[in-house]
Amino acid sequence: MKRRPRIKKNAFLFIILFLTVLWSLVPIYWALRASLLPGSELFSKTVSYLPLPFTTEHYRQLFALDSYNANIWNEFRSAFLNSLISSIASTVLTTVIALLSGYAFARVDFKGKNTLFAILIATMAIPVYAVLIPLYRLIIVLGLVDTQTGITLIYTAAYAPLALWIMRNYFDSIPVELEEAAYVDGASRLRAMLLILPLAIPGVITVAMVIFLSCWSQFVLPLIFSPVETKPLTVLITQYVSKSSINYGLMMASGMFAILPPVLIVIFLNKFLVGGLMTGAFKK
Repeated sequence: MKRRPRIKKNAFLFIILFLTVLWSLVPIYWALRASLLPGSELFSKTVSYLPLPFTTEHYRQLFALDSYNANIWNEFRSAFLNSLISSIASTVLTTVIALLSGYAFARVDFKGKNTLFAILIATMAIPVYAVLIPLYRLIIVLGLVDTQTGITLIYTAAYAPLALWIMRNYFDSIPVELEEAAYVDGASRLRAMLLILPLAIPGVITVAMVIFLSCWSQFVLPLIFSPVETKPLTVLITQYVSKSSINYGLMMASGMFAILPPVLIVIFLNKFLVGGLMTGAFKK
């Protein structure tokens, strides 16, 4: 008699999970389908759920194969590299800052620690639109508009509080007795932190993943601060829309390659992401 409610519960959870997966994957499939359809079929009144007739026209146009214009490929390659450079640089810088500050907030006792931590975390609630104008004026004064340095510093400032919160929780989950034993042996605080650093590697990977994915998907910030020379893929794809036409096929083909790095990261490092975000959520 008790198994029937459990079966109903499992069936309900399965339906919810299936609908969630469907909701997430259908737009990706639709974009892939559009990237493999001829341009004329994209505006057809008859909807085809399969990419038939099949064509690689948009991908050949993107990579300047055959006799297509090489400017499209050069712009795509430049934007892809810009996305990689800004995302990787921001990830490395933010992770280092979060590693050091997270350890300090977790292990070092100093006056006003909790207040300062609360203020830093509270900045996450400030909408980016509220600081765009003063931030833009600051970047202009520093001469960092449309530079990798400028967008990297902006990303770092935006995501450092989130990274700090994750790393502090992770260091809190590591037994302090390990460091106390190191202090008995005469180790300095820096040496003690390095000794427990291997235990914090999952947290470091989590922070790096979250920051990279956040930077890679940014649109508003690079649109304002990196619009020309250092524009990323998210900005470039929108430029396939002109006043008189929209190149849907090229947009979808570019989008398929734009989602590859995040998809690969999530597939191979998903266990670190889930474990790192859940660390510290429950008290022992």
